[in-house]
Amino acid sequence: MKKVKLDKVAGFLDKYFDVKNFPDYGGARNGLQFENSGGVCKVAAAVDAGLAEIEQAAEMGADLLIVHHGLFWNAPIPFVGSNYRKVKALIDSDMAVYSVHLPLDAHPRIGNNALIAKALSLDTLGRCFAHEGRDIAVLASPPPGGRAELQRRLKKLFPDTFKAIAFGPDKPKKIAICSGSCGEAVPQLNEFGIDTLICGELRQQHYVMAQEMQLNLYPCGHWATERFGIDALGGVLAKKFALKYSFIPSANPL
Repeated sequence: MKKVKLDKVAGFLDKYFDVKNFPDYGGARNGLQFENSGGVCKVAAAVDAGLAEIEQAAEMGADLLIVHHGLFWNAPIPFVGSNYRKVKALIDSDMAVYSVHLPLDAHPRIGNNALIAKALSLDTLGRCFAHEGRDIAVLASPPPGGRAELQRRLKKLFPDTFKAIAFGPDKPKKIAICSGSCGEAVPQLNEFGIDTLICGELRQQHYVMAQEMQLNLYPCGHWATERFGIDALGGVLAKKFALKYSFIPSANPL
């Protein structure tokens, strides 16, 4: 079985996403988060580095798990309970973990937002919602048929997690696509001329904002909107290094 050096794979990913220069939230820690004995034969990908995902990756025989949400968000983290079991499972299976957060959301080719626009057959207009100077979200034009057609496509793409808060125009002018949590962007939508937002999750107050600001908001699930990029990245690694690859799904309804 072909084995590729872990540092070669990690180095490729670091460069592919420009992780050293891409700003992220403080605890994201993009890059290699947990190393193995040095080789990679099989890659598994998951949105989250949860205990269930680590155990499934181990059962698959993976020696590298790539994730969107990594192991560490707030320091210090005591290695007790589920954290201990995660580390033990990684060591027992000789598995490394590589995490990539905002750089994956924002990537122009395999990013979550670019792939959602592609899956919805929407034409992209540009980028928006900068985080420390780097645009994360995608701007898109509405489909022929307006809001009704957009909702039909969203229901098809997100059959289990689709939600609609439709107080905006029947014929939207500009759509923003921002996977995961995107509530902080809602107050800015009118300023940017955006009347429709596709995202992962919102909070209670955004329903009122949608009414008052005449917006169409579609929170279609945090996990559901962030599965696209990490799966695509697994395919990139499989092709680049001729590695076996598996995606780990989840029943996460949020």
